[in-house]
Amino acid sequence: MNTLAAHPPAGQTQHILTPQSLAQLGLRFGIEYRIEGRSEGVAPVAQGRVHDVSLSTSLHLTLSDLQVERTYWSASRQTVPWFISVVLEGHINATVGNQCLAFAAGDGLCAHFTPQHSLTVYQPAQPRLRTVNLAVLATAPHDLPLAPKEALLHRWRLPEPLIAILRATIDQPPSACHQPLVWQGLALQLLGHGLPQSPLSPLEEHCANHRTETRLTPRDRGCLTRLHQRIADDPTQRYCLNDLARDVAMSPSSLRQKFRAYYGYSLFDHLRQSRLAQAYRDLERGYSVQQAAHACGYRHATNFATAFKRAFGIAPHEVFNRS
Repeated sequence: MNTLAAHPPAGQTQHILTPQSLAQLGLRFGIEYRIEGRSEGVAPVAQGRVHDVSLSTSLHLTLSDLQVERTYWSASRQTVPWFISVVLEGHINATVGNQCLAFAAGDGLCAHFTPQHSLTVYQPAQPRLRTVNLAVLATAPHDLPLAPKEALLHRWRLPEPLIAILRATIDQPPSACHQPLVWQGLALQLLGHGLPQSPLSPLEEHCANHRTETRLTPRDRGCLTRLHQRIADDPTQRYCLNDLARDVAMSPSSLRQKFRAYYGYSLFDHLRQSRLAQAYRDLERGYSVQQAAHACGYRHATNFATAFKRAFGIAPHEVFNRS
């Protein structure tokens, strides 16, 4: 099976992220990491490419192209006026305060967070996660709007031409002499498109006003974690909500509510995404698009292709052709 580590773009350094190396990064950038399952110091959490691009002193840009082998969470404990993250391939969930949103390929995230209301990003195990992350450390040098008084999480959709440029540019060697200049321009475009026009969009206001607090006991968390891993490990099984609820000694409605409260998305969103991730791995192993679609429960290849591209930002046949 092809992996990012096995087939890196020419001239780009590969990284293996372990619990130990993530902890060191966390100390440097004020981020706390939590890893699903056991956390041995040397077992890989992810592998691929992560590098910074030198911009002005008020902007910090990080490019990331990873195969995530173990689900993990990152919680930023600093105050940042504005933070932009763009998902080029893969999917994540982000939480700030009582706002929780899912982000797939082509989505942009704009956040303002503080140590009291940190930005927590859920990064599930997946074949490929490509992101562009831009932290604004000071607003004055670029005449940007001041950060709001309250923590904020805003989702926006990238224009297709900008997505294409970002996908092409992120694969260029970081040592190229023109790269900082190119990324300086792209960073300003991301800010222009990503900064919210108003404190909250209608959808986010609805989420903030209607999301209910759900109490989770240590037992609940343990049961949900095991169920989450069970589905991720064996997504092609035929699952029934009533059976799953009985397995964790919850009512079906309680399981739905607690799963969403803990992970930020529904139980069956997780099942669908896990099946698509399995299809990605099958395509890399040489399955045809039709075979991969049927294996993960899709009767029609066209519906599968639409869901696959929405999740990963790439068509199934492109994965098959490069395997």
